[in-house]
Amino acid sequence: MTKNKFLQQLNASLKRLSEKERADILKDYEEHFTFGLEEGKSEEEIVASLGSPAQIAKELLADYHIEKVTASATTGNVFRAIWAVIGLGFFNLVIVLGPAITLAALIFSGWVLGISFLGSPLFVIVDTILHPNTFLLFNLFISLALCGLGYFIVIAMLFLTKLAKNGFVRYLKFNIALVKGGFKHDK
Repeated sequence: MTKNKFLQQLNASLKRLSEKERADILKDYEEHFTFGLEEGKSEEEIVASLGSPAQIAKELLADYHIEKVTASATTGNVFRAIWAVIGLGFFNLVIVLGPAITLAALIFSGWVLGISFLGSPLFVIVDTILHPNTFLLFNLFISLALCGLGYFIVIAMLFLTKLAKNGFVRYLKFNIALVKGGFKHDK
């Protein structure tokens, strides 16, 4: 593969990045070729030492999404980062996807439970308005107890959500480093 073909494939694989970011990356890889040619290597040898443009693009996109999650941890950014790393290999699909979906479902369920418990006094008020003859103090006290429990659940979910986000980001960074270390073609 020649330098131009390598850079074209890399550019095509990085189409999700902005034009400026792609230009910076392509400039870096052009410098790899410049230094390699100065050392007396052929373009084919340089391409072989760099590896597949598609694999390089996957690693760069995964890095990009992880940096985005670190800077701004929105749900969309976290899931894009997870999918970027999953795209690095089938093994990660099997290992990461199942626990990630399970953890996301548990976190979602915890939030729904906490918010439902917080809103339980509203249900008693609405029930009292709709059926004034059925009001029981027991229902009010139970709903207030559930509301208090809901506060604790929401506080715990804030902590657990942050912990899960940080755990995912750490795992994704570790995975990227592991994959990068496993795909070095130098020497």
